[in-house]
Amino acid sequence: MEVTAARRSFLCDIGMWADRTALHEAASMGRVLQLSQLIDSGSSVNTVTVDNVTALHEACIKGHPNCVRLLLRAGAQVDVRTIHGSTPLCYACTSGSLDCARLLLEHGANVNPSLTTLTPSSLQEACMQEARINSVKFHETALHLATRGGSVELMEMLIEFGADVFYSDNSGNRPRDYAVEGTDPYLCLTFFESNPLSLQQICRIRLRSQLGPRAFRVIPELQISPWIKNYLLFSDTCAQTQSQTKQ
Repeated sequence: MEVTAARRSFLCDIGMWADRTALHEAASMGRVLQLSQLIDSGSSVNTVTVDNVTALHEACIKGHPNCVRLLLRAGAQVDVRTIHGSTPLCYACTSGSLDCARLLLEHGANVNPSLTTLTPSSLQEACMQEARINSVKFHETALHLATRGGSVELMEMLIEFGADVFYSDNSGNRPRDYAVEGTDPYLCLTFFESNPLSLQQICRIRLRSQLGPRAFRVIPELQISPWIKNYLLFSDTCAQTQSQTKQ
């Protein structure tokens, strides 16, 4: 399917407006080979629909990590937002895909994105106004969504990458407000609210946020111990954190 009705998008200015394309469809269906062929033939991975959905959003909401990996390697913008303010990371958390979320985080996805810098065109502004009416939980973060989904592993990973446990959505609710008291998600957030990340962890998050996707090229070249390299690359996983929250 050819890209149609294309014109410049002013929301993040990432690419072109278009009807849903073959790239979106392939990403949504998890068709890695077709997606690769479309990219090789010149299809832009940052083409957006009128509601600012990219192929990366599509792959994340359906939980297709292989498609996510392919799109990111081809230059897909990791933090582009829909008219609802949702990033691909939000979509990955909605689908409960730990693999998709990790890929996005490893490529520099912002776990606490600013929600006040949107500069939509008139048409998108009109769409956003309707979105506010129909979406009670507008402006939820990835951590809010992971909490609502009940995935403690996903929640812990987001926090390890710097998700703010005190961030309030447009209803004034923190992530813990969406967890049932006494459940694992509730206990996880209670633990992190009472036990802030260490200075060591904060430094890692700060370094990674500055490097973004370049981290995988820069960190391995540093003249430091392999253990520190693994730590900076989050290769240590969240095992230690999981054991702490269960104590």
